[in-house]
Amino acid sequence: MALLKGRGAMTGVNLIAIAYKKGFTKDGKSQYADIQLDARDLRGPKQTNLHLKSDRVQGEDGKVRHNNGAPYSTSQMEEIAEAAGPNTEPILDKDGNQIGTIYGFKGNVMPATHGTGLVVNTKSVEASEFVVDSRTLDRQLASMRAAREAAAKESQAQTSAPETEREQAAEVEVDQPTVG
Repeated sequence: MALLKGRGAMTGVNLIAIAYKKGFTKDGKSQYADIQLDARDLRGPKQTNLHLKSDRVQGEDGKVRHNNGAPYSTSQMEEIAEAAGPNTEPILDKDGNQIGTIYGFKGNVMPATHGTGLVVNTKSVEASEFVVDSRTLDRQLASMRAAREAAAKESQAQTSAPETEREQAAEVEVDQPTVG
C-alpha cells in the first residue's frame, strides 16, 4: 500500500483509477476500483506499492494474491470520471474488447474508516497533472519494480556495511607492527 507521510502528503495527489465493467456489486450501488498513486507524482518514485489499498488474500487454490480494489458508490465513481474528463484510457482484453477504464485525476486521500488502506475524498477531485495513455499501467509496474530493486540494494548495502567495517578493523590490527 502507498505510504504518504508528512504534512500535506495526502492532499492534491495525482491518482489513477482502474475500474472494470464487472466490478459492480450485485445491487449495482457500488463499484470496486483499484486506485493508485500516479508514479509520475512527486510522491510516487520511491513507492514499492502504489495502490491505495492492498490486502493479501489466499485464494481457493491456496495461492496468495493481493486485493487492491476498494468499493466506491456509483456517485463517487461518477465524480472521479467527471474530474478525469477526457483523461481516460480503455482497458482491453486480449481480443481487443473493452473490459474497463483507467481514469487520471487528482484528489485528497485519507485513511479508510472501514477496512484498510487509503480512500479518495471524492469531494476534492479535479483534473490530473498527467495524461493517461496505453502505457500508463506499464509505467506504474515499472516504477514499483524499480523502487523494490532500489530498496533491496539499499537493504543489502546496509547489511554488508557492518561486516566491511569489521574486516577493515581486523586488517588494521594485523597490519600494525609490534614494538618491543
